[in-house]
Amino acid sequence: MLALAGYPLGLEFLFLDPSPDACAAALGQHLCADYSDPGALARLCASAQVVTFEFENVPLAVAERVAARLPLHPGPLALRTGQDRLAEKKLFQRLKIPVPPFRPVDRREALDAALEAIGLPALLKTRRLGYDGKGQAVLHQREDLDQAWQAVRGQPSILERKVIFERELSCLAVRAGDGAVRYYQVVENTHRGGILRRSLPRADDPLQRRAEEYTGRVLEALSYVGVLAFEFFVVDGELLGNEIAPRVHNSGHWSIEGAETSQFENHLRAITGLPLGNTATRSVCAMFNCIDEAPPLAALAALAGVHPHLYGKLPKPGRKLGHITVTAADPAELEQRLTNLKAVAPELFP
Repeated sequence: MLALAGYPLGLEFLFLDPSPDACAAALGQHLCADYSDPGALARLCASAQVVTFEFENVPLAVAERVAARLPLHPGPLALRTGQDRLAEKKLFQRLKIPVPPFRPVDRREALDAALEAIGLPALLKTRRLGYDGKGQAVLHQREDLDQAWQAVRGQPSILERKVIFERELSCLAVRAGDGAVRYYQVVENTHRGGILRRSLPRADDPLQRRAEEYTGRVLEALSYVGVLAFEFFVVDGELLGNEIAPRVHNSGHWSIEGAETSQFENHLRAITGLPLGNTATRSVCAMFNCIDEAPPLAALAALAGVHPHLYGKLPKPGRKLGHITVTAADPAELEQRLTNLKAVAPELFP
């Protein structure tokens, strides 16, 4: 989707991806190699003028090696922070952004003390490599401690109070190299099984300004360049920081049809030094993820205002195979179009 947004701007792409069936391969040169492969990195650095990443499991050492030779946006500091839940939480605390109570847990013995401080219910989360609900265990009673520790395989973790939230919101923003920042409408997200199922951009949300304030603090602290997503819990009408994603983000995919400038185009504008585009919404909309399987394309194509995006990925349990954005002129029309979509693809609806 970055490449699709970039070609109208005259940009060309080279992708370093270890998967032989990488879905972006058809849109540029594909270096099929491990991220740390010396030859592939040498070719990448010799061919590119600027480098970015679109998920945060790229090895930090590789990012630092690239950044020593080429502009890398966002930079290693953002990647280091986004890869470590403890580093994220400490950053939020330093920036005076409220977070749920938490404690670091590096060994089994520390889990008991952390539970005494945090209380039940709680979530044990690995510090690294957890996404879409992976690397997490819920504790409802003290007897769950051993099972939870086994679930995270004894990896360094944090124990966090499981909050009862009213909503989950994400704030997407883009920051340019000169410090200019633009924000998208906050998005209300619905998850199932730890995987994002639906995103609804919210016009005139009362928490828009506060979300922008907190996100702006993170952007500034990380000297960030590019698109960043900040995910929040809403508890008693206030925001609690959950986590950041230092990249274009699934909850912003609606912006392809729904905003004046998509998150993908704005990310490219930021990292290449072009002026940032307008982030205003141009329609009311909703976005749904296709998990495990995608609805029949012919059925989707017959529906007004329905925009399918299929990624060309092979199906497997829990995998996002595409997304669907529904656009409309007003909320009433959106509601009708969502009803039409639900009739042909009920599995999309949480």
